[in-house]
Amino acid sequence: MAHDGRPMQLVLVTGMSGSGKSIVLNALEDAGFFCVDNLPIGFLAPLARSLDDQGHRKVAIAADVRVGADLGPLRETIDSLRSGGISVQVIFLNAQTQTLIQRYSETRRRHPLSLRPQRISGQEGEAAASSLLECIEHERRILSDIESLGMSLDTTDLKPASLRAWIREFLSLTPAPVSLLFQSFAYKAGIPLDADLVFDVRCLPNPHYIEALKPLTGLDLPVAQYLRGQPEVGSMIQDIAAFVRRWLPAYEADQRSYLTIALGCTGGQHRSVYCAEELAQQFSETCPTLVRHRSLTQRGLN
Repeated sequence: MAHDGRPMQLVLVTGMSGSGKSIVLNALEDAGFFCVDNLPIGFLAPLARSLDDQGHRKVAIAADVRVGADLGPLRETIDSLRSGGISVQVIFLNAQTQTLIQRYSETRRRHPLSLRPQRISGQEGEAAASSLLECIEHERRILSDIESLGMSLDTTDLKPASLRAWIREFLSLTPAPVSLLFQSFAYKAGIPLDADLVFDVRCLPNPHYIEALKPLTGLDLPVAQYLRGQPEVGSMIQDIAAFVRRWLPAYEADQRSYLTIALGCTGGQHRSVYCAEELAQQFSETCPTLVRHRSLTQRGLN
């Protein structure tokens, strides 16, 4: 048992290759799970017990035909873990054959059984010579004995966002709050490629034209005091904050883990820096918040 008296929650993700196991693992990792992919069955019990002893309360492990064709011991392993006080939930992902073929065609990836010697349709030969359809059918036969171990989900018609939402609902996961990155930049250097939302603050009064403020940045108190005294600056910041608050729940519903909000002025030194700092301060009490000043970093001023 765990040191704090709570049992470990172990989610075992298995099923057909191409059915969405990576999407499920990513969703679980975003929810705070310690995730391990492609783990051989023989290591499942020792690893789970070791992580339990270390105090990990939420663990997700993916195991499928990539680790070998023999998944027979999986049922006994799960029973052993449960008898040892570990809560084990099994998610078996499936999809129609035509859908799996289409997904492999789109990603251009090989099926995990395509390079392994195996007996298909009663003929001995190299799997590299077998078709994708044969590999999928052979995988279904391998996994048929373990499909009944847990909740089975057909992802044929599920989009990734719907699959992530279903996993959160099934496991009663509380989504982590979206992390906000407020980034200042200079328009003359181009809009940041990683920006999700871009706000232009070049219409605000520019400290660049005040001789005493020109060499300073939006991080310096004299510049902050000057901009704070301009009513339109405060109005711009509040309008941006209201927009972000209005639409943040929609981004959370889209399973975003972070949102980059870029604020640009001409040189990326005064107005955008000040606005980014003020907005980060406003949101810091309700969201994980980061600030980055691209132009200042490039100049060595930050």
